[in-house]
Amino acid sequence: MGLGATSSPSHRAGAARPRAWHPSPPGSGPPGAAASARSFQIDFERDCFRKDGAPFRYVSGSVHYARVPRPAWRDRLLRLYMAGLNAVQVYVPWNYHEPQPGVYEFTGDRDVEAFLDLAAELGLLVILRPGPYICAEWEMGGLPAWLLWKADIILRSSDPAYLAAVDAWLHVLLPKIKPRLYQHGGNIISVQVENEYGSYYACDLSYLQHLLGTFRALLGPEVLLFTTDGAQMEELRCGTLQGLYATIDFGPDSNVTEAFGAQRHIEPRGPLVNSEYYTGWLDYWGGPHASTSATLVAQGLTSMLQLGANVNMYMFHGGTNFAYWSGADFKDQYKPVTTSYDYDAPLSEAGDPTEKLFAIRTVISKVLSLTGGGAYADLLDVLDVLSPSGPIQSQFPLIFEAVKQAHGFMLYRTQLPRDILTPATLSAPPRSVCDRGYVMLQKVRYQGTLERDGQTELRVKGKAGDTLDVLLENMGRISFGANFSDFKGLLGNLSLDSRPLSKWLIYPLAIDAAIQQGWPHAALPKSSCRGRAGPAFYTGTFETPDIAWDTFVKFPGWSKGQLWINGFNLGRYWPHQGPQQTLFVPGSILHVGCPNNITVLELEGAPPNPFLLFLDQPLFNRTLSHSPLDKE
Repeated sequence: MGLGATSSPSHRAGAARPRAWHPSPPGSGPPGAAASARSFQIDFERDCFRKDGAPFRYVSGSVHYARVPRPAWRDRLLRLYMAGLNAVQVYVPWNYHEPQPGVYEFTGDRDVEAFLDLAAELGLLVILRPGPYICAEWEMGGLPAWLLWKADIILRSSDPAYLAAVDAWLHVLLPKIKPRLYQHGGNIISVQVENEYGSYYACDLSYLQHLLGTFRALLGPEVLLFTTDGAQMEELRCGTLQGLYATIDFGPDSNVTEAFGAQRHIEPRGPLVNSEYYTGWLDYWGGPHASTSATLVAQGLTSMLQLGANVNMYMFHGGTNFAYWSGADFKDQYKPVTTSYDYDAPLSEAGDPTEKLFAIRTVISKVLSLTGGGAYADLLDVLDVLSPSGPIQSQFPLIFEAVKQAHGFMLYRTQLPRDILTPATLSAPPRSVCDRGYVMLQKVRYQGTLERDGQTELRVKGKAGDTLDVLLENMGRISFGANFSDFKGLLGNLSLDSRPLSKWLIYPLAIDAAIQQGWPHAALPKSSCRGRAGPAFYTGTFETPDIAWDTFVKFPGWSKGQLWINGFNLGRYWPHQGPQQTLFVPGSILHVGCPNNITVLELEGAPPNPFLLFLDQPLFNRTLSHSPLDKE
């Protein structure tokens, strides 16, 4: 099963976040990779995109490299990837790259080519929006202020002075883009021409026609070019042009059917596309902080995906308007935009995962196969590794102490003595399960749990000879009280409808020794059925590129188990039981500049798309009285 992880930044002195735990996602290859049979096209008959001839749709998120420091690019894109998105939408601000006429900057934080190549490395497709106008609440919508040195210039029009400047810019930018188009072995699947032009007063279709000609001349005939406008007929009338596929934008408070109805008026056939699905909104100085509920955003996303639509979330991560780059609106009055572009997005300004991210991830997981990697193996498939000396045969169960097993786990195995066509009662004598037993039948059917001072019976059925396995967990010996002789394991025999079972194979499990010797990372466990309940190992890696500080790890959706990082046993987790929701990870056990190995033994069942979350502080005091956030 694939594993992913995200981490939140530290806000306290002396702590920093480790990198996201990621299982080396498959890249789409560097520019110039083999491009044979690569295509990205519109299928007007089946109303969908086709990627390499196969039906395709994207769930994308906007991340603006100009609003994120370059050292954080990988971190933000990995979080997007691990949330299940398969594409990133990227604006190119003209004024960010040409601060003076003919003076171009494409290094450091402005290295757009490096950003695009990083997205490719991480397996993300790109929807590129190079303008020349981008809006984005960016200074002058991305247009350079030096255009205004010609006082009578008419921006975003067929004004020759404006067109000359645009053409000069596009002849610098687009040749950098062309080798990165999907058809040429890159990851850019579509390119937007202009932006929301239907909202501009000029309504100069000759201007759009000029841009279309320039984009085609510089990028070639195969690239998919598109426009984006609001879902109003007046905007679509002025913002669309034959030869540019028309898409729309709207937020979660819109009627999805009506909005896409407006797109269908312009594009009767082809894929439904919301190029800007608003996960939040911008802030103005002096106004309230914009906020959109995670539930509302998830509901709107669900509705669109159920229609088969392609969606880009604007924003997935907003970031910051550093320096002087924040723009302004004019809505009856001048309204300057704040420095923060947090946008109430799924990833906060600092890169923290929010409740909205988890809600979105849940929606996507029901429609698309979530990103993953790493390794997965049922515990029962790797007994040869975990118990190298093999099983001990005994007529009746033996306790831990009898086989000199101090801690951890032992597996008890027998066979059903007869056909059980109607469920029979598998039972243990009172206080004989010390401390928890995880019951499996025929290696594939997890039956449930037997507990000390808890459930001591399960209903099972099967055929004679079916394998019955019970994984016994030692939860810790009594350290205070009347009885210090706290023996572990099966202290009494199990029975089927009151008939004792016999002929047991007992496997003492040396899990810690195996992990300390490099398993499962040195020799990946055998793959097995994904997502099945019952004891299984999940593995992955993450990196700490700078300094390894202390952190805390949270287990969204996990049940109960044990966690190792770099062979160090961090202990038990049991978030459903509470109150402890996180495990402490000492910075001293982490590696810097190379992968850190994570191994999880989940005993009852991992979430459908498992990942871990690294935090800068612990979470406690959440017990069986769950809050809504327990659904993460």
